[in-house]
Amino acid sequence: MTLLAVRDLSISIDGRPIVEDVGFTLAAGRTLALVGASGSGKSQTCLAPFGLSPAGCAGSFRLAGEELIGAGEARLRAVRGRDVGFVFQQPLTALTPHLTIGAQLREAWTQAGAPRPDRAAMAAALDRVGLDRPLERLDQYPHRLSGGQRQRALIAMAIAHHPRLLVADEPTTALDAMLRADIMGLLRALCAERGMAMLLVSHDLASVADHADEVAVMQAGRIVESGPATELLGAPRSDYARALIAASPRLDGPPPELGPTGAALVEARGVSVSFHRPGWRRGRTIAVDDVALEVAEGEAVAIVGGSGSGKSTLARAIARLGPIDGGVVCWRGLPLPPRRAMRPRDRAGLQPVFQDPVASLDPLWTVRDIVAEPLRRLRPDLDAAAVAARVAATLGEVGLDPALAGRRPAALSGGQAQRVAIARALGPDPAMLLLDEATSALDVLVAGTILDLLAALQRQRGLAILMITHDLAVARRLCHRILVMDAGRIIEQGPAERLITAPEHALTRRLVAASR
Repeated sequence: MTLLAVRDLSISIDGRPIVEDVGFTLAAGRTLALVGASGSGKSQTCLAPFGLSPAGCAGSFRLAGEELIGAGEARLRAVRGRDVGFVFQQPLTALTPHLTIGAQLREAWTQAGAPRPDRAAMAAALDRVGLDRPLERLDQYPHRLSGGQRQRALIAMAIAHHPRLLVADEPTTALDAMLRADIMGLLRALCAERGMAMLLVSHDLASVADHADEVAVMQAGRIVESGPATELLGAPRSDYARALIAASPRLDGPPPELGPTGAALVEARGVSVSFHRPGWRRGRTIAVDDVALEVAEGEAVAIVGGSGSGKSTLARAIARLGPIDGGVVCWRGLPLPPRRAMRPRDRAGLQPVFQDPVASLDPLWTVRDIVAEPLRRLRPDLDAAAVAARVAATLGEVGLDPALAGRRPAALSGGQAQRVAIARALGPDPAMLLLDEATSALDVLVAGTILDLLAALQRQRGLAILMITHDLAVARRLCHRILVMDAGRIIEQGPAERLITAPEHALTRRLVAASR
């Protein structure tokens, strides 16, 4: 039975076409994956017909026989609340910051008229999507969760009201390799159990091959190829689909050529971070427990581990972007000052690129202003003309059209927003970049370009990188060494090739197996 029928769908923003003449059908209990480069129109195809985008729509978009093109906001709101669940690409911006996870899950649960759930039922829902300590998570706010934990909470909310259609825009982007298959398997099982259809947007071609029934490849707003997932991904007909598949990072490819390393740049010893337990509970949760690491000039080091293992918390403590309970962090042999005492020259040397690009960009500023901000604050030696020239140059370095300089973040795709964040970080000429899942929001073609750029910067500038990632294949492509974290501790570390080919710890072996 056809649940969703799309015909001649066209979408435009301010008269500029985004999607043109798209058509497909989706049956109950089936999964259709839309794949393609950032800006190809995948997310707009899924969101605009439901009134979740400022874009205008034409053509036909029928859900269970009901035409949504031309429907009023009240009707679209009723359809979204009753028949459709959404898992958005950026969980931090999708969750309400001043409401606890429990309050938001309860709201999602009851929006279609279901009775109010008790704490045990909500905890079971969080546990089912792999969120640890579910009763405790009910009382936490979104900012207290890691990116992967927020995404899993969002998935629980999306399926709480038993929708007929699940729209999943990169649902496993923030998850480690071991959990991606688990979450996608869960969503597929729910589709089969409830007759729920899934419209999936994904950059993870391996996951698409395993969990989608049909695939449609989009390029420049049009579907250039479609068909059964196993057939299309096994023997793509279009050059574009072949390029997407070839660009996917792999663990079994030839080892990359990495640049030379120099003297110690960052040395961290005994770093510990803890947080107060929420609500009435006493005590503290240990997020990072007595960790030591070093990064040399020109060296790329990856910290890999499951969601909530402490990777991002450790990196933020080292960069003086987050709290630190104890430990010493030295920069070129000298202790870094506390977070509130960091000077512009300290900040200029170590620039971050955050996991959630849309949340890290000021929604009221243009791209030009966003990239120029750290230059004005951290490089007082540059005049206005030099700042403007460097903004244009860095936008070009990360592959952005200069015409995007006048846009605001809301008008960018997820991949474009992340490239703006990378350009912002490169502007002050840092000695080291902190990349917190910096390529997770990018399609494989753009991610490969960004990784190639970072590798070139290492060789040309002696740039050091501390990379936080769930993806071992990405870490292998760029990094000299890999550190594996679990429960706030480093459980294994070593040269990237050795760690991947001969892992010693059981968790590392699981990560490697899940990434192949």
